[in-house]
Amino acid sequence: MQNRFTTYFNVAQKNITLYKGDIPLSAYLKNYFASNKKHGSTDRKQITHWCYCYYRLGKALINISIDERMKVAFFLCNQHAKNYEHLFKENWIANWSENIDDRIQFIKTIYTDFDVVNIFETHHHIAFDIDKTAFIKAHLQQPNLFLRIRPTHNQTVKNKLNNQSILFKQQSEDCLSLANTTKVESVVDINREVIVQDYSSQQVGELMQIVKDNLIQPIALWDCCAASGGKTILAKDIIQSLSITVSDVRASIISNLRKRFEEAGVRAYQSFIIDATKPITTFNKKFNFIICDVPCTGSGTWARTPEELYFFKEENIAVFQELQKQIALNTIQHLIVGGYFLYITCSVFSAENDDVLEKIMQQNNVELVEKKYFKGYTTQADTMFAALLKKVS
Repeated sequence: MQNRFTTYFNVAQKNITLYKGDIPLSAYLKNYFASNKKHGSTDRKQITHWCYCYYRLGKALINISIDERMKVAFFLCNQHAKNYEHLFKENWIANWSENIDDRIQFIKTIYTDFDVVNIFETHHHIAFDIDKTAFIKAHLQQPNLFLRIRPTHNQTVKNKLNNQSILFKQQSEDCLSLANTTKVESVVDINREVIVQDYSSQQVGELMQIVKDNLIQPIALWDCCAASGGKTILAKDIIQSLSITVSDVRASIISNLRKRFEEAGVRAYQSFIIDATKPITTFNKKFNFIICDVPCTGSGTWARTPEELYFFKEENIAVFQELQKQIALNTIQHLIVGGYFLYITCSVFSAENDDVLEKIMQQNNVELVEKKYFKGYTTQADTMFAALLKKVS
């Protein structure tokens, strides 16, 4: 038994040594397992867990050996040793607490220079609204899976999950929280009955409700960086009476969006391929609601992709900020007076949020209706930023 778990540790160590961060860790491991079919499902799960734990340590204790660092990361990320007791010294096992703060304090007694904020190398860019320590500490834990139940399907979805003995927590009236590894695809109808959508992303609907309450329907919506269309479907479920236009920069994205819209029952819409970083001259349509969910560092979601903690380069913050300013300033020109502009990122960096918002307000006659950080680190969710602006003239 010990030999098998030692093998998992060694295989994970080998992959950590080889992985360079040029593709998502999930894709890298998928390729590795495809080429090494000797690993069964348990093997894959254990090896993957070790790799993800390692990267959850970000840039903290970066100068110790990979072997040591893997053990520190595993100790911090797990409430017990999970069949790996033989890899740890007796004092580690004796101090293995279910309380994360106790485990952190123990590591500090061994590595006196350890500070949890160093997990997040770019922590000095985090917005003041964020509890920095709580946010960073949350990266030692995998976020949950969240389902948004679509209108009229609430009881049906919960009945289906209960019938399969799938545990869930009622996060809000229409939001369910489940363990991240839960398989629901064969139990509920994805996109028709539920949307797989992070809790913080769902909460952006609070600002969409303001739009609904203050505009006469039907509302002309443009989702200018639509990606897979999750925000548009959310808006459709909240506002209901919408004239929908969606766009993104790549044809493949729009193709995937169309498939998802078909599954979700969204059929009346227009779609365009547009590079919104450039002045938009391909159409002169005007809208009274624009969703601008811009490309960003994704720093509010790195608990799901912890390799970003390790490989992210600080200079990319400025690159994304410039991209965001270009997109926001180009798209807001298509907003009519009295209309609403919803700026969204899944970043915790001020440069991508408050700083871009300030630039938008400086160059347009708009007023701030509400801005908010959705602090997912308190609910095992992502952390996001959203600001709702109204054009006054």
